[in-house]
Amino acid sequence: MISQALLRLSDLIDLGGPVVALLIGFSVLALACALWKALVFYANGIGAQVSRGFGREIVVQSQMAKRSGRAEADIRARAIARMERDFEQAGRGLRLLDVISQVAPLLGLFGTVLGMITAFQTLQTAGGTADPAVLAGGIWVALVTTAAGLIVAMPTSMALSWFDGCLERHERALRDALEEVLVPNLFNAPTTSDRPLEPVHAG
Repeated sequence: MISQALLRLSDLIDLGGPVVALLIGFSVLALACALWKALVFYANGIGAQVSRGFGREIVVQSQMAKRSGRAEADIRARAIARMERDFEQAGRGLRLLDVISQVAPLLGLFGTVLGMITAFQTLQTAGGTADPAVLAGGIWVALVTTAAGLIVAMPTSMALSWFDGCLERHERALRDALEEVLVPNLFNAPTTSDRPLEPVHAG
């Protein structure tokens, strides 16, 4: 099974040349990075809730600081600074996925251009006696690199969007949890009057 997969991989590299080999390397690198970030996100519970990881630690420490009598502004400032540091660490490596998703299609297009140049050089050398089937085969091989670049770029871009979305949702949830610690039940307090609020007019 593994030997057959390696054989097919070798045939693909022979077909597309060094550009396809480089794109295969990019795909392996992107997959390794995505798996690594998935483990990091799972360990820290990054998502729509704050259940574990650095987010939970920030909330717990903020609760302890408030119980000890520390000023609300000091707690908020320190918690936000810690959030920025931890989110930066959690997002480390996503830049690599961004680069691969942008470079892979361009690299595939570059391979196609090189293949087309080779195909037309063959046509020029053969003059008017060139076999159209041979020319079409050369163009088909050249287009393989474009397809390979898109195959690498599309799932990488989707993974990057998913990771970015998880970070944004987790940041909103963590900020909400932090404010609930600092100013609890702010919007759950009963109103003192049933009168409708008067509209506020700009000065």
